[in-house]
Amino acid sequence: MSDQINQELRTLGVARVIVALKSPTATTSTVAALRGHFTSSELSQRSALAAATGRKSTSLPPMQYYPHLGIALGTVSRDGLAALRADKEHVEKISGAPELSLIRPRHSGAAKLTAKVTWGSDRLGIPALWREGLSGKGVLVGHLDTGADGTHPALKNSFAAFAEFDVLGRQITPTPKPHDTDDHGTHTAATIAGRPVGGKAVGVAPGAELASAIVIEGGDVVARVLGGMDWAVGQGIKVLSMSLGFRGFLDDFLFLTRLLRTRGILPVFAVGNEGPGTSRSPGNYAETLSVGAMDSQDKVADFSSSRRFQRKRDPIVPDLVAPGVEVISARPGGGYQTMDGTSMATPHIAGLAALLFEAKPAASVAAVERAIFNACQSLPGELKERGNRGLPDARRALALLLS
Repeated sequence: MSDQINQELRTLGVARVIVALKSPTATTSTVAALRGHFTSSELSQRSALAAATGRKSTSLPPMQYYPHLGIALGTVSRDGLAALRADKEHVEKISGAPELSLIRPRHSGAAKLTAKVTWGSDRLGIPALWREGLSGKGVLVGHLDTGADGTHPALKNSFAAFAEFDVLGRQITPTPKPHDTDDHGTHTAATIAGRPVGGKAVGVAPGAELASAIVIEGGDVVARVLGGMDWAVGQGIKVLSMSLGFRGFLDDFLFLTRLLRTRGILPVFAVGNEGPGTSRSPGNYAETLSVGAMDSQDKVADFSSSRRFQRKRDPIVPDLVAPGVEVISARPGGGYQTMDGTSMATPHIAGLAALLFEAKPAASVAAVERAIFNACQSLPGELKERGNRGLPDARRALALLLS
């Protein structure tokens, strides 16, 4: 059992758990039976949030079911947990629900877009793929963040779908227009799929479309993120870009990243901004494509997380690095700004993956990931423990995928 679950039971008498079901499509009777194992508690975060928003905790369902992920989230007592553990027919796994947070940029500042192509796209060799006619057209990229400003000229035609999840993790209806509750999401969204404006481009895959959702910060973040993931999977995404996580290695989301891959979705996650010897989950799982940050001088950024694990597969994270220092992208309300962080590096790789999926729509997740990995070149003078495989060359990745 998760240490977090044990600790919550000791201190609160109840614990928050995520339950993976054996069947990816549970019947109504199965969901109803599972709901009986969960409980409402005045000591839970959801009860506190409900009270703060003027609602009674008894009006909230004790369990949330996510049909596209095949999981449930809720609060259990010791008896409820025992009942879940005894349900071998329906329950595959029980894990904790650690608190996620945004991987905030280390620095941001105002900027003017003067070059036709950002240094990040240029360094990756992205324009060569554009000249081959690739733009990411037909590829849907999941973008779970603080939202994105749909009125920005670079983003106004980028959204195939948009959603917002409130502080309790419920999808807001009617669906709001694309907007940003911060400025982080607009920056990352435009790096993935921003359209050229005035002949100048910040987006790696300017023809791709976004399924973008507001899932963070604040409130019941686990419910918000799971709600966003479930929604994005239901939209039919091929790539999921997330610049959020929890510090350290906790395997509570591991089965979710495995599930994404079995659904034909490439998870591209930031590794964190806490420096050497640190990492964020789920970005540090072997099942994700984890991304660190480098600067325009081909140096790994000092804030970029990295860590070696005692495991045979993928022992070093991040898997690779991408441009993440002084990255120019869109700013809410119009204009542009620079940001530094692995959050800025991650959408570069998500955009590259979109271009590759367009080039070979039938390619598997493993094939696209392998092409990106094998196209990497190590950064001169940098330790493998910091940059791992190094920086991918988009031209080389395309050639490998099509060979």
